[in-house]
Amino acid sequence: MKRWHAVLSALLFFIASAARASEDLSGAARELARKTVTFGTRGEPVNISWRNVSSLGPSDLAQARSIFEAVYQDAGGHINLSSPTAIRITLSETASQYMLVEEAQNGDDRRVWIAAWKRSGPARLAPAGIALDRKLVWEQDEQILDIAFPGSSMLVLSPTRVTIFARQGNSWEARQFLPINTGRPLPHDPRGHLHLTPSGFQAFLPGATCTGAVDPALTLTCQQADEPWMLESGSRAILLANFAASRNYFDGRIVTQTGARRQIASFYSAAAVDEQGRTFWLAAQLDGRVQILNSAFESVGSISGWGSDIAGTSARCGSGSQVFATRPGDSGEPDSLQVFSLADRAATPLAPPIATTGPITALWPSGPGAVLAVVHDLTSGKYSAYIVTVVCGG
Repeated sequence: MKRWHAVLSALLFFIASAARASEDLSGAARELARKTVTFGTRGEPVNISWRNVSSLGPSDLAQARSIFEAVYQDAGGHINLSSPTAIRITLSETASQYMLVEEAQNGDDRRVWIAAWKRSGPARLAPAGIALDRKLVWEQDEQILDIAFPGSSMLVLSPTRVTIFARQGNSWEARQFLPINTGRPLPHDPRGHLHLTPSGFQAFLPGATCTGAVDPALTLTCQQADEPWMLESGSRAILLANFAASRNYFDGRIVTQTGARRQIASFYSAAAVDEQGRTFWLAAQLDGRVQILNSAFESVGSISGWGSDIAGTSARCGSGSQVFATRPGDSGEPDSLQVFSLADRAATPLAPPIATTGPITALWPSGPGAVLAVVHDLTSGKYSAYIVTVVCGG
């Protein structure tokens, strides 16, 4: 996935100036639709996903999508989200023009088409007025799976222990730690999650669940269990999901906030996001796509170009909430983190991406408007935990 995006970036650099000129967005959408009909076997359905990395707003992307799909279907094309023939369309821009970039793939057959039109102003993020604040809260040699903040304390979950810290001035001092004993070895690259409860906390690990308290002293009891993990998105939306103990992903068995049981495709991470009063869940699937699910957890679209870690927040800047996403790539390379909104089943970036010094190994919600991002620094080898907060009106 990363290699293909690198190839696309190189293609954009060399051929953007020679892209086919259109009068406007509508003309570009029509041009790409007519090209798409000729791709692959005529009449074979295609899976089309959209994203917006330009300064144009959600309504512009919705207009392009509506025109493209109408022209494509009028010409005999068919759309099916489960089709193996993938079409990815990105609304992008340079200093002088806007572009619709289409990546089409059917087996080994890959093509890139670009339709461009002149812009009238300088590039800017849309919508404006959102900034990200990043703060380092803790770093250590052992992997950090998750961090939570019960009261004025800090709880750090590692593969071998749970440690509680007390605030000492501007730093944290370890108060107590307890070893984790689940009765089974953890996978080579374990994941874990902390969930605070009124009486203490839960620690979810592959094939095991731990319960504990923090006052007056740290306590911890672990047992092997196939219990679902509690996945939060901001401070409002909750999802129960079963983790595949010998893997590093969720197997698709979920329980919704209303208590309904559902089976969806396996996924690495999930987040809820609001759009015009409606809540959608996003699931980062094993095939590299992020599936958009409605309130009945039925697929209503997909997003491409994100990594496997996503996390939602309950901050409300503008008309909806936000979701953080890593970039696609290999686990041994530097990463980046960016915040998006969802409109008309398409993602719009709200602020420039934050570059990191290594791969992001964990991404979890951390209070209203914030996420916890753990970075494995490739230079020092340490694991660094950051709180990244959405600042409205920044």
